[in-house]
Amino acid sequence: MWTIEDSRRLAEEYVSGMGRRWDHLSRVGRTAEELAERSQLVTETVVCAAWLHDVGYAPGIASSGFHPLDGATFLSKLRAPNEIVDLVAFHTGALYEAEERGLGDRLAAFAQPEAHDLDLLTMIDLGTAPDGSPTRDTDRITEILSRYEDGHPVNRAIRRSGSALLASSARGKHALGLADAWPIRSA
Repeated sequence: MWTIEDSRRLAEEYVSGMGRRWDHLSRVGRTAEELAERSQLVTETVVCAAWLHDVGYAPGIASSGFHPLDGATFLSKLRAPNEIVDLVAFHTGALYEAEERGLGDRLAAFAQPEAHDLDLLTMIDLGTAPDGSPTRDTDRITEILSRYEDGHPVNRAIRRSGSALLASSARGKHALGLADAWPIRSA
């Protein structure tokens, strides 16, 4: 049986030496755990995927240059549960970026995850800045766009998917009864 601890250990083994990538990934994992303690809607599957969503960036795992696909392929080889693998494959607008990179057919080898689980993972991912600090989803999208030049596949994908990502994040917040500005706390 695959556990949250398995996911946490695997993430630490492959990503902990990657500086800000680890800061982001570990905060996304911890936030998912914290939310799971408060709501049954945040399932163990979502928490595991939160810990593993960026594992495809790790040296030795990265191969296509598209981390959701590389991470999902790696996890599939480890026989991780399909629900976790599929969430990693499709997290945070990956379908749009796969299309921009000409990898849509390869991504289609994985099943579309449960919509509510994908909304929750997207919400948590967009609520976490690269340094692991909390950020509004709108600010996170702006930050991503600022890191990639106009012609880059990530920039093109985020421009195409931005409103869908924000809608996904909003559905996750609504389902959990969180404020629109989550995870930023009001003064």
